[in-house]
Amino acid sequence: MAKQLNYLVTGQIIPTALHQEMERSYLEYAMSVIVGRALPDVRDGLKPVHRRILYAMYELGLLSDRPFRKCARVVGDVLGKYHPHGDQSVYEALVRMVQEFSSRYPLLSGHGNFGSVDNDPPAAMRYTETRLAAIGEIGMIGDISEAIVDFTNNFDNSHQEPVVLPAQLPFLLINGCSGIAVGMATNIPPHHLGEVVDGLIALIDNPNLSDQQLGEIIPGPDFPTGGEILETTGIEEAYRTGKGIIPIRGVAKVEKLHLDTRRRKERTAIIVSELPYQVNKAAWIEKVAELVNQGRIEGISDLRDESDRQGIRVVIELKREVNPQTILEKLYHHTALQTNFGVILLTLVDNQPRQLSLRQILIEFLSFREETLTRQYSHELQECQSRLHLLTGFLNALDHLDQVIEILRNSPDGTTAKLRFLSELDISEQQADGILAMPLRRLTGLEQQKLRTEFAQVQGRIQELQNLLGDRHEFLKVLKKELRSLKRKFADARRTKIIRPIPATPTPSIPRVQKTKPAAIVAPTPTLLTLFTPQPPPEEGILHLTYQNRVYWQTEPVALPSSLKKAEDFLTYRQAIKGQEHLMVILSSGKVYPVSMGDIPPKEAENMTLSALVPEKEPIIAQGFFSKDASSLILVTEQGRVKRLPLSELEHLNQRGLSLIKLKEGDRLQYACGYQEGQELALATNGGRVLRLMVNDEQIPLVGRNTQGNSVLRLRYGEVMVGCVCLHREDSLLLLSNLGYGKRLPISELRFTNIGEIGNHALQFSHKSDGLAAMVQVLPGQKVVIITDQGRHLLLSPNNMPISGKDGRGESLVKLNSDETAIALVNYPPELD
Repeated sequence: MAKQLNYLVTGQIIPTALHQEMERSYLEYAMSVIVGRALPDVRDGLKPVHRRILYAMYELGLLSDRPFRKCARVVGDVLGKYHPHGDQSVYEALVRMVQEFSSRYPLLSGHGNFGSVDNDPPAAMRYTETRLAAIGEIGMIGDISEAIVDFTNNFDNSHQEPVVLPAQLPFLLINGCSGIAVGMATNIPPHHLGEVVDGLIALIDNPNLSDQQLGEIIPGPDFPTGGEILETTGIEEAYRTGKGIIPIRGVAKVEKLHLDTRRRKERTAIIVSELPYQVNKAAWIEKVAELVNQGRIEGISDLRDESDRQGIRVVIELKREVNPQTILEKLYHHTALQTNFGVILLTLVDNQPRQLSLRQILIEFLSFREETLTRQYSHELQECQSRLHLLTGFLNALDHLDQVIEILRNSPDGTTAKLRFLSELDISEQQADGILAMPLRRLTGLEQQKLRTEFAQVQGRIQELQNLLGDRHEFLKVLKKELRSLKRKFADARRTKIIRPIPATPTPSIPRVQKTKPAAIVAPTPTLLTLFTPQPPPEEGILHLTYQNRVYWQTEPVALPSSLKKAEDFLTYRQAIKGQEHLMVILSSGKVYPVSMGDIPPKEAENMTLSALVPEKEPIIAQGFFSKDASSLILVTEQGRVKRLPLSELEHLNQRGLSLIKLKEGDRLQYACGYQEGQELALATNGGRVLRLMVNDEQIPLVGRNTQGNSVLRLRYGEVMVGCVCLHREDSLLLLSNLGYGKRLPISELRFTNIGEIGNHALQFSHKSDGLAAMVQVLPGQKVVIITDQGRHLLLSPNNMPISGKDGRGESLVKLNSDETAIALVNYPPELD
């Protein structure tokens, strides 16, 4: 008490009004929570706890190619060095960065139990192990140093920690973020990495890009658990204002279940394969069961969870005479199978909370990335100039080697030698110290040459760095190159479909035919467009696919027209199929997706494109129900790599698709065909070359999905592939040139070739502007359609053509206009019985 009275006497206590002190203290507390805990930074998209976890793991050396380490060790380092809070809060943040159903692109990899979509808790930190994921190491931390980003003292001034990580991608959008501060909250949905990178590059090329154009490049969020976004109004509002509501829905399909094959007992069921983001599967199933028990949803006879490591599968069996659509609508209305995602793009900009638009977030990130790259190049330039200065001293010493040796021999100590170097060789102190520390092996001839080579390399790098720092155009070119490289390395297929409103009078678009790159089927750019509500398909029917990529069901066979009009859409594929089957769709990215017959509309709603039924925006190169007689798939890339994949690799194919081939940078999958034992492979280029290959374990062995295949065909400059066919030795080929000449050629006329050989010149050209446009197999009773660059479609019956040899240009198959070119051959489906 006496001490307190002394404070009053000496004036060390300042009288303050209570309401003023409460207001000041509360504001300080609120800002501390906002900046130090709850809101992410717009630059690296991280909250402080996540940033400290990543940096602590980087310091521990837990890189993506190193062994896993116990999570308890990581949590201990984070607590002891950077984050003086509870261990469970740190561990929960770490767990979330590992969970694939929480983060679109997890920054950490883990071993052990890290929880599930059923809200199962993770194992204790003493049991689980972790390390940095590749995208976390390369895209988030990179070569972090104090020269690139600012560092600050930790809580007790014993260590330095980064203020922000040098992120190379806008992880604020890619992984999203949620947080509740004092009086404010943020809820940023995850997005597709490839789309965000495309948006950044578009803004670099055109800073005045409109919001509508930006929205076409980044159409909407991409949640890690998939699902469907019902409409785009909320997306547009959120991207424009920073706040909006996006309705999302799980993926549910109607299937026929065969419960008892002997009694032919069938039951209609609703299969839920994807749930909305952050929906607890176990709690959702419990809610559905509760509604059924309460009588609020009638018509459900059984409910079970058949989910496994391959994905979610919740089966809702229905009673007889129950309309599945009615049950689905009730599930959407009463449960979290359909919910709203409230978007709030609130983030820290210069340590101040701001609600930004999509454009502003991208611009803020580009500004930050430009700053970090500038600091990185400036630091590297300084290091290179310092190294060049030292190398200059070494080379100077080598040019005066005898004098250097004489100085060293006659100097009593290093200090004296250094002083003589400075006066006699006209070098700096740094160079003199370097010469004194130079080992004797540097005097050998080989080492001298290495020094001169290094001198030239450092000089070149200095010139390059000065060019980058002085020329903004070159600087931005390098920035875009890095972004594209990260996209190729880490981007995957989109998981969330965006269902746009149905246009009042949809008009089919005619694909624009390119002269330079002929293809068997010219597919329009895939769009996520749904024109009907999925219905249970008929037990049996006929699947139709057209040249313009439209797909639909028809129950009765219809005769095909005997002629085609200009620019008229026509059938390229039709097959009698049972409703329970799945169509396999292969894309140029090397991925395959299944399409359920229940997703394909009937004839009266035939405006659906096959591209709209797969989640990835890539051209379709092949589709079909591969025959049970086929044992494998032949895959051929644009750069001439060939791979044979067993069909057994597709046993676990689900809605997320499978990657069939590991593609090299810049390569794309161009052809895929089913292979049967005893068949041969024919490959053709526009130079008129045809390779006839035996398919065996020596030339084209069976390999797994995660391989590239063999380089079979060496393409010359300007040469591209125009055909790939699996056929038997008694079959024949139809070759077509750009000027309309062609021939029917038996495969037996061509000699077998080995990997890397030139092959057979199967079609000669009388004009230098001519070239091979396409090659297809001649099938009994089937016609083909010749397509020109002017949109003409001409029917041809190759079975009526005479047999030709490999020499000569063949005969004129089509009369072309003076400025017209034939670009493709497309099979015209045969009549069905």
